[in-house]
Amino acid sequence: MAYRLLMSKVEDGVGLPFAVDELECSNVAAGASPIVHIWRHPRAVVLGLRDRRLPCARQAMDELEEAGWSVMVRNSGGAAVPLDDGVVNITLITPSKPGAVHIHEDFRVMAQLVRDAVRLLVNNRDPNIQSGEIAGAYCPGEYDLAIDGYKFCGIAQRRRIGANIVQAFVVVEGSGADRVKTVAQYYDTASRGEAASNANALQVNEHSTRSLQELLGETAAITSDRFAEAVRTAILGDSLPISEARDYSLYDLVELRQMVATMKQRYDTD
Repeated sequence: MAYRLLMSKVEDGVGLPFAVDELECSNVAAGASPIVHIWRHPRAVVLGLRDRRLPCARQAMDELEEAGWSVMVRNSGGAAVPLDDGVVNITLITPSKPGAVHIHEDFRVMAQLVRDAVRLLVNNRDPNIQSGEIAGAYCPGEYDLAIDGYKFCGIAQRRRIGANIVQAFVVVEGSGADRVKTVAQYYDTASRGEAASNANALQVNEHSTRSLQELLGETAAITSDRFAEAVRTAILGDSLPISEARDYSLYDLVELRQMVATMKQRYDTD
């Protein structure tokens, strides 16, 4: 499949990548070529709808913002995810055929892309990546990717008429445990300290998640920049993308910010 390619480092406005995904989903549904969107944000926590329903969610969100995190509620599946320069996010947007529903196939395509990128990162050595939900990890799912039982990647999807969006976050650099602690603090505050008794508050533990640096022990070789380029190579192979951009300058930023405001009004409500 031939792809357009978009790679970006978002310096401001965690909602912009999600607005781009929404816009491109409409574009692909209308006949545009599939697109792979690879991006990072320096410091943000993205919440799922279930996280926003907790009784003290607003207080917990305010605490994160006071600590320097950008916070938003996304419209796709999944739960709370902390993002920083060490986390690489990947979105695949492809057309869907009328009457065809291949839910698991979309997950498998993304999982294989991440596997291929990791292999490229470690000179084609097989790191034995497993698939399946990891107990105690943040944003758990059936297609968690793990090494030695530690999650490093989560995958979610959103389906619309005419196009499918599959999103993955990959913890490449830094401490997995520190990121779990950030999510755990959110759930503790948002559930009034009663996370264990609240159905919407996930039980997360710091022993569930590690970065690829921690798991593969090649800190100098495993960086977010190198992983992002490995994803590019893995999906394109020897081919050139149909088009390639390294920022959002080709988009109407006013339109994107309006979409962010609409998403906030729709999903971030008390």
